[in-house]
Amino acid sequence: MLLEDFRDERSATVPFPPGETRPSLARTRRFANDPLPMLLEAYERFGPVFTLRVFHSNVVFMLGPAANHYITVSHASNFTWRESHFRDLIGLMGDGLLTIDGEFHRRSRLIMLPAFHREHIAASAEAIVQETTRALDELTPGATVNLYAWTRRLAVRVAMRALFGVDPDGEQARAIDAAGLFEEALSFFSSEYFLRILRGPRSPWARLQRAARKLDTLIYSEISRRRATGERGQDILSLLLDAHDEDGNTLTDLQIRDEVMTLLFAGHDTTTSTVSFMFYELARHPHILARLLAEQDAQLHEGQPTTAQLMSGELTELEMVLEETLRKYPPAWIGPRRSVEAFEFEGHTVPARAFVNYCSWASHHLPDVFPEPEEFRPERFTPEASAALPKGAYVPFGGGSRTCIGMRFGQLEVRTIATLILSRCTLSLPADFQLSIRQMPTISPKEGLPAVVRPRTAVASLATAA
Repeated sequence: MLLEDFRDERSATVPFPPGETRPSLARTRRFANDPLPMLLEAYERFGPVFTLRVFHSNVVFMLGPAANHYITVSHASNFTWRESHFRDLIGLMGDGLLTIDGEFHRRSRLIMLPAFHREHIAASAEAIVQETTRALDELTPGATVNLYAWTRRLAVRVAMRALFGVDPDGEQARAIDAAGLFEEALSFFSSEYFLRILRGPRSPWARLQRAARKLDTLIYSEISRRRATGERGQDILSLLLDAHDEDGNTLTDLQIRDEVMTLLFAGHDTTTSTVSFMFYELARHPHILARLLAEQDAQLHEGQPTTAQLMSGELTELEMVLEETLRKYPPAWIGPRRSVEAFEFEGHTVPARAFVNYCSWASHHLPDVFPEPEEFRPERFTPEASAALPKGAYVPFGGGSRTCIGMRFGQLEVRTIATLILSRCTLSLPADFQLSIRQMPTISPKEGLPAVVRPRTAVASLATAA
């Protein structure tokens, strides 16, 4: 595959955009460990389209609202996902919606869409509330919990129930540590670049494949059981088993496995990161936390949200905090693509078969779009401010035909978990905690998120502290 990448680069008929194109191990390691400042520096030097040589190849980055819209919407057909730098995810996900392109992607998405209609998403609310309440009951006041690990376990249980229809306390689920297996598989993307090309028995790739096989055991056995018994529920797997396109074509076991694997990954990993980053910021901004608690006191009945409140986003303070969290820490931080044909953008040419990435994380930190981008300001997302944003400025869920199909489910899950945490307790950070971020392939707190659990703080005392 590397040889093919070299050949494609050498056969380019138009020049790459300006940038840093000499091989550099230091640059490659910096991109792997701390890409955001590197991309923002390059944007300042070269503008919205530039080239960086990362590991073995030139990579074109396109940042900003116009670039995001160009890649995801207006010229989306000129880009493929499957041959991008994240192509190794196919080894885990197979041919799910995340990893396919073109007509296959269009048909698969049409088959999947009914499973994500509003009424099906709303039906998941009870399971999310039950699982979050159960997880909160396990927290001990005064203790320190790793909120990232706690939320990951919770989100996997929610995904098992709402997406997969499996009892997370049942024999099958308990025999397989799904959260741990996903962590093991995705550690492939946090390994050194040169290790990722290895395919030997002790390589990162071998660990990814081993974890995928164990997860397959759970998924295929449940598909087989459902087909044999005819058992169905309100979960996404049940809907996929009976789904068909306009010609009556149904999904094979392999296709269902690939979609379930993709949804299990996306359905827990992004939620885990978003909840963690949200409470990191709330712990640092007591005046924002006070507004959330005041909203709860005014609108929730005995601290419990209704499904309608969680689905609609009518808790406006929470909604602005969620959107600002996704601006500052979009879990799917980069949109990897490969160009089909050569094209021109902002006065620069990009060759055919070039690696081309848009980056929501960097685009959301451009000061000409979001002033003082490092500041956490939920008021950026009042209805008036949101309406004034340029097209393509805010893309935490991607855009166009590849907009995350599980967006509504993810929003419901984060709103529910956050609301129930806030109604029960206050989370604070240890005094010496310093946040560091990793990319594998979603962004998350590198060292987890230690949080001290205390009973819910009164709004008045928080307002005084602020």
